[in-house]
Amino acid sequence: MHEALGYKVEDLVPYIDWNYFFFAWGIPARFASAAGVHDCPACRAAWLGGFSPEERGRAAEAQRLMDEARCLLGAWRDRQCAAAFALLPAWSEGNDICVLPSEGQGVDVPMRLPMLRRQVPDANGCCLSLADYISPAPPASSDVRALPPENVLGLFVASVREGDAAAEAEDEEKYGQMLCQTLKDRLAEAAAEKMHEDVRRVYWAYAPDEWLNKADLFAANYRGIRPAVGYPSLPDQSIIFLFDRLLPFSLVGVRLTENGMMQPHASVAGLMLSHPAAEYFSVGRIDACQMEDYAERRGMTSRELRKYFFRTLAQGESG
Repeated sequence: MHEALGYKVEDLVPYIDWNYFFFAWGIPARFASAAGVHDCPACRAAWLGGFSPEERGRAAEAQRLMDEARCLLGAWRDRQCAAAFALLPAWSEGNDICVLPSEGQGVDVPMRLPMLRRQVPDANGCCLSLADYISPAPPASSDVRALPPENVLGLFVASVREGDAAAEAEDEEKYGQMLCQTLKDRLAEAAAEKMHEDVRRVYWAYAPDEWLNKADLFAANYRGIRPAVGYPSLPDQSIIFLFDRLLPFSLVGVRLTENGMMQPHASVAGLMLSHPAAEYFSVGRIDACQMEDYAERRGMTSRELRKYFFRTLAQGESG
């Protein structure tokens, strides 16, 4: 199953996690509540008054930034952001996720998506791999609607297209460009958040009765997870080329550079897993043995792979 979705900016605003927006500007999380303040003089003054005199300058800065962000979002309100997803039959074999591509994808055999495994036990004593959240039993059907959720793998991509809601600030000033870019990044993530909610409730429908407020949504208090490429559990950027083969990113106007970076910049892609025990985790550092094993499963050398990694490096290697 493949679907391409379009969302208006105004419909995505409730799905923006403003904590990350303020983080991008170096503003501490305690000031992110500026996003929820009613836009009237009394409410604004009361919010500012809740900070110590030493912090009110920083709070006022957060308030001004929020005002400008709202103004820009208002100018973009009718414009579209794009998202697409695929739901495909899958099973696990060791640390690999095996996926049956859709017909017409030009891939006639199961595709293997190698995963990495955490080597240092977490607080629960577990050494997790994303492959653990997919059933080891091969699917009995190619119809995802007839399969249990644990035999289905979701892939997604979301983007804010250049020249659309991604229009650059008219003044061409560095501040305006940064404001545009940080908002575009948040809109891409908001499109992924909204798409994931729609998938859980409607398209995949493994949680049709889910109804979460935004605080629970941002805290990921839903069933399953949505790790994106570059997340601590998916630190290998090169795997995005395999995702693009299973879910053509061109559906939302995204292309990949030779290094696996997405263009437009305000884009995000990754996996959707429905297992009720699925949780976000960090692979952390891996040893040379796992690196060599992973490289073999990827059909690459460890030297070729190393340039694609975020955060995770084989122990004993420099950098």
